[in-house]
Amino acid sequence: MRATDRGQASVELLAGLPALGLAALIAVQLLLAGYSLTIADGAAEAGAIAGAAGLDATDAARDALPGWARGRATVTASGGEVRVQLRPPSPLASVARGLTVTSEAWARPPAGSR
Repeated sequence: MRATDRGQASVELLAGLPALGLAALIAVQLLLAGYSLTIADGAAEAGAIAGAAGLDATDAARDALPGWARGRATVTASGGEVRVQLRPPSPLASVARGLTVTSEAWARPPAGSR
């Protein structure tokens, strides 16, 4: 090993840490967005089923969301369609607004039930 090569690995490690941190942050953010979409899907489906049963679809969809997501969600329902928009958690608020996920579900009541 030459004297000029000493410390090279340490310098390369330090130079690569910010890139590794950014890649980890992006991966976590994508996981949180995917999880938020799964939650929104379930809430929209719960709302549509409740609406088909003659219950309040908006309340049912909101109740199907976990506590942390209720304040981040917008739920609308009309004509058998339920739409849930959810901002995923994020370390940067501007990123969360840009990654808002939307899920829709539709159900109609059984024939002759209304």
